[in-house]
Amino acid sequence: MQRSTQRILTTHCGSLPRPQQLMELLAARDLDQPFDQHQLAQQIAGSVNDIVQRQLACGLDVVNDGEHSKSSFSSYVGQRLGGMTPSDAPFGHSGETRDTREFPGAYAEMKVMCAARPSNVNRPGGTGGARRAYVCTGPIRYVGQDRVHEDIANLHNALEGQSAAEAFVTALSPSNVALYHRNEFYATEEEYLYALADAMHVEYQAIVDAGFILQIDDPRLATHYDRHPEASLEDCRRVIALWVEVINHALRGIPEDRVRFHTCYSTNVAPRVHDMELRQFVDLMLQIQAGAYSFEASNPRHEHEWQVWETVQLPDDKVLVPGVVSHCITLVEHPDLVAQRIARFAAVVGRERVIASNDCGFATAGAGDEVHPDVAWAKLEALTEGARRASAHLW
Repeated sequence: MQRSTQRILTTHCGSLPRPQQLMELLAARDLDQPFDQHQLAQQIAGSVNDIVQRQLACGLDVVNDGEHSKSSFSSYVGQRLGGMTPSDAPFGHSGETRDTREFPGAYAEMKVMCAARPSNVNRPGGTGGARRAYVCTGPIRYVGQDRVHEDIANLHNALEGQSAAEAFVTALSPSNVALYHRNEFYATEEEYLYALADAMHVEYQAIVDAGFILQIDDPRLATHYDRHPEASLEDCRRVIALWVEVINHALRGIPEDRVRFHTCYSTNVAPRVHDMELRQFVDLMLQIQAGAYSFEASNPRHEHEWQVWETVQLPDDKVLVPGVVSHCITLVEHPDLVAQRIARFAAVVGRERVIASNDCGFATAGAGDEVHPDVAWAKLEALTEGARRASAHLW
């Protein structure tokens, strides 16, 4: 994994807006509706090629396929695992949270507004309408080899002749797979998690063996506290500690410097006063066997948390990938503000150990409130220009 040795490198969290025609085909596949497989394969390959070129034109250094083979970062796994049965159950967490308890009026209003919007499968970049839950009804095994190898080939082809500093591929953490696809087969949740870890290891290893950086996506690590108002902070830390052990089991044998870990609080354009604070889980996050850690650091609820790194010792062989533009604010950040955010982290952990990113992926919300594609790209341009300005100061 490269470091910012001559200037601040830039990247993003993975998900980028998809073309409308591609989104419709992906949705049909994920919902088991009729679709043209050859047309979808062509659409994915062409879209990955286009999105790689656009990232590089925007000035991003560490790029990916925009997750354009997936309708969502979270839902793609169901069809890559044997032992899963499609379900009509709600996808993901649908219960009460600490935030909804305190702000019922605000959330009720947001629910009405969301219901009034057209399906975001039918809006540019939207993805949420394609998400489908599965249930584990048998032994878990990985059966997505063809899909992951197609992802790898498309990204390799798109990078040919290009000047990217590095490339990464995202994959879901075992605990998030368990969140979206409940267990009805294994005797305990822990047994289920380790079975998922063994299966997801196949995908993780394939990505690394192909020469790419593996990004583990794990929003649940940060969101679990808000989503379980019945649990104490210590209860949540114990659960997170188990998830860390499971992730490390899934990463066994994979060099740490080929892995970056991402957590966030989901899109969640909301009050968010009950977000778990970085200081409350950073020690557990740093136990994950990764070379870099990506987290929210630019929205109003978390921008101050750069100070956590003044008291937390980042191991010498680790890199930070802080968000310096936000996914949950429509305002496009000024490049000077982006540069200031970068400089704070550089002052604490060293300029070479900072790679600038966004807080969370664009176009994966599912509630119709994801960042509009035009705004997403404007934010990424602010990110790269802010990094350029920070570099001019830091070097």
